[in-house]
Amino acid sequence: MTKFLPLTGMIISGLIGILFLADLAVGFPFSRVSLPLDVGFLVSSLILAYLSWSVLDTAKS
Repeated sequence: MTKFLPLTGMIISGLIGILFLADLAVGFPFSRVSLPLDVGFLVSSLILAYLSWSVLDTAKS
């Protein structure tokens, strides 16, 4: 159970990152409506991935 939540956070952050990176690169699925929103979600997904990795690393030791 200790590893379940951090791994779930990493998976969700990866999906969000891919989704908004695709929107930045090719305009799919949101047709590049808001560039600052895309960048904000990318930064948020990176922060979530880092925090999930940090918790997972702390749980190992």
